[in-house]
Amino acid sequence: MHRRMRDQVEEVLSGRTDASSGGHLKECGECRDEIAAMRKQAELLRALRPPADIEPKAGFYARVMERIETQGAASIWSLFFESPFGRRIAVASMALALCLGVYLVSSEQTADQAIVVSEPAPGDIIPGPAIPGEDQPGLVLAGTSDPDTVLVNLVTYREQ
Repeated sequence: MHRRMRDQVEEVLSGRTDASSGGHLKECGECRDEIAAMRKQAELLRALRPPADIEPKAGFYARVMERIETQGAASIWSLFFESPFGRRIAVASMALALCLGVYLVSSEQTADQAIVVSEPAPGDIIPGPAIPGEDQPGLVLAGTSDPDTVLVNLVTYREQ
């Protein structure tokens, strides 16, 4: 099809042609054949159109609304449990939490076993911190239940 006809194809198909395009169609067989094929396609498409507007069956909208209401709202958790990717993430997270828990429990047990503390027997005299208000460091009896002595021991404790 020639460019001049291609630019005016819509007017030609609708029947609003000017004298120059009508004259070109009489002279050019190629353009005439293509326009005839386009008109035939348009007729075939019009034949596929339904004879009247189709209305849905009675109760269609009610059935659609009922189905929507029965499905309910999707929660954020459905993304994790209903999709294969979400299930994989959940399983991986649980495995990681299990591994961390095992590691923490085992490292606490080994740390507790490694630290051996010998506590003095009740009645042993051990060097203790200075009691506030005194100039000299004093001796504190191990196992005493005097609250002031215990408090002073806790506050002034230094690891050696």
